Amino acid sequence: MNSNQRTPSGDAFAELAISVLRLAGHLTSEGDRLARPSDQTSARWQVLAAASHAPMSVADAARMLGLARQGVQRIADLLEAEGLLAYRDNPAHRRAKLMIPTQKGEAVLADISSRQTAWANALGAEIGEERLRRATALVSDVITLLSDRRTQR
Repeated sequence: MNSNQRTPSGDAFAELAISVLRLAGHLTSEGDRLARPSDQTSARWQVLAAASHAPMSVADAARMLGLARQGVQRIADLLEAEGLLAYRDNPAHRRAKLMIPTQKGEAVLADISSRQTAWANALGAEIGEERLRRATALVSDVITLLSDRRTQR
């Protein structure tokens, strides 16, 4: 086989990758729609939600979300300026402060979460739990494979 020709498995992976990228665009648009009534965007919602899971640094949140640290820093600073996020000292690192949602930030998250719950329940009912769980397992496997390959470089 010519090195410029994809195998059937390579074609299937390329189709999956394109579909996941298209899905990501739709999810971002839907996230913006769900966050808009709370005067937020999906990017701001993601950073605030990450910080709500556990106190974490901007770098930790960027790794978890698969985003650039500088972009997360910019969003975190905006959230702090609006009183939705606070920085606290990090006992593990003097310079890397921990992000923690404020009471106002938690209220914004709860507001967005109520809309997201209704949206997710409706879509989940249409697609079906078993199909969604299989799709999640496949995407998780691909993420693990790509992450492992990145650390091997």
